[in-house]
Amino acid sequence: MTPATVFVVDDHPVVRDGVTLLLRSDPCLSVIGSAESGRLAIERVAALAPDLILLDLRLPDMLAPEVVTELRRVHPDGKIVVFTAHGDHQGVLAALESGAHGCLLKDAAGAQLVTELRRVLRGERVVDPRILPDAGQRSDALARSGLTRREYEVLRLAAQGQTNPEIAESTGLARNTVKTYLQSALHKLGARNRVEAIGKASEAGLL
Repeated sequence: MTPATVFVVDDHPVVRDGVTLLLRSDPCLSVIGSAESGRLAIERVAALAPDLILLDLRLPDMLAPEVVTELRRVHPDGKIVVFTAHGDHQGVLAALESGAHGCLLKDAAGAQLVTELRRVLRGERVVDPRILPDAGQRSDALARSGLTRREYEVLRLAAQGQTNPEIAESTGLARNTVKTYLQSALHKLGARNRVEAIGKASEAGLL
């Protein structure tokens, strides 16, 4: 049986080396490369086309959701698992919404990590239950709603009571763009105003 190929992305050499050593102890997995930044990861994954990419949530040059989006673009067949020490980080949900196939905590036991990675390789979606316990369900609800990640992000901030100008400042978007995203979200949710949209999004398990 040909082992599945794995690529490790983490800016800490000790983590990269430790994970590589651990995974190489399993004959079903073969680590074929690593990278310490998002841009380097995208470049190398495009060339190596690994079966699975183990991706640190926090990288020095790019946000994990951006890396996930680019990895899916250059290598759509690769499975992406976010690997993090920060289980409650909102970046986890954003990475899942961007197309990651799972998220695991760095304190996972070696045998457990290998088992979970095998599940992802079989096509399962794996999220450590300690990480945003409802993240998997919320991501599925987002897919059913038809909302894009940006539309959801703007609606989530609106649900927190932020005005359009405040949302624009939080996200770095232009005010007109924020308005456009909100209007699109309202249309997709079948809502007449933002209050009704927030209520429907909450009922759908999005908020």
